[in-house]
Amino acid sequence: MSSLTLARHQWAEGKRLLEEAGDDTARSRHLLLLVHAVADELARRVGQTFTLAELAQAYDHSEDWVRDVIVASIPARSRAGIKDTALVQDAAFALYAQGASDYRP
Repeated sequence: MSSLTLARHQWAEGKRLLEEAGDDTARSRHLLLLVHAVADELARRVGQTFTLAELAQAYDHSEDWVRDVIVASIPARSRAGIKDTALVQDAAFALYAQGASDYRP
């Protein structure tokens, strides 16, 4: 399995888990806030014009900065219980992937 195929599989799983959080629940609103914060950072790191392969390459090295974005996006009292980092990371990449020049669902 190629790294792009594996990454897209993980992104789809993150998107699915985000959808399972429900519509307009406290948890889903919190997760969406974090997903958008990570997607905003992706825009700065990857730019507006990119391919899925370029995004997958950025994904390979994203765990540390994604965690930093999440920590910076939530109140200090909530930081001890960060457990959805992978979900947020994968859902944000799934969202951002839709803007790739070679994106196909």
